[in-house]
Amino acid sequence: MTHEHESLPEEMGEDFWNERYRSGERIWSGRPNRHLVAEAGGLSPGRALDVGSGEGADALWLAERGWRVTAVDISFVALDRAAAHAAERAPDVAERITWLEADVTRWSPPTPGFDLVTAQFMHLRPEPRARLFAGLAAAVAPGGELLVVAHHPSDLERGVPRPPDPELFYGGGEVVAALAEGEWEVLVDEARPGEQTLDGTTHTVHDLVVRARRLG
Repeated sequence: MTHEHESLPEEMGEDFWNERYRSGERIWSGRPNRHLVAEAGGLSPGRALDVGSGEGADALWLAERGWRVTAVDISFVALDRAAAHAAERAPDVAERITWLEADVTRWSPPTPGFDLVTAQFMHLRPEPRARLFAGLAAAVAPGGELLVVAHHPSDLERGVPRPPDPELFYGGGEVVAALAEGEWEVLVDEARPGEQTLDGTTHTVHDLVVRARRLG
């Protein structure tokens, strides 16, 4: 995931992310992503897959609402930290989450098995991104939903401090292209505005939000 103004190495693999998480006691805010709260808050709990789960805020939010969550991340440092955060909550919350270390560009989730598949701010290069979207879509059970959130490419045009690599950004069409025609209903596909403080300056930013329901 990329959330901040920074230079990107050619390969953001396991070593990169483990070192990133070791660099501070908490890297992210500890709060669930606002688009997950907005889009999934009204869904009935079932089985959820949280891809790129980081320090676990989204997985914990889902588990506290009754979801059984498989939380996947490439960094064992992040997963250990997330499990520790879960242990601080009610025992039944921690029991609802399975923490799984995996490189999601190479790992295939069980298909179809999840009532909600969520991927927040997964900024990969086009080829692994296309494979990821196909795998996420395949993992959604009939009647389940897919939620993909990312920094919208328009942020680059507006001067928001983002990694200066347009290849890492994408529009909703790339996500929708991974959905088999006639098998999905696209509920949301928009660039949603908000505010984010970066380097001490508050910017108007836009996040891509795509939410789709698998028919059946």
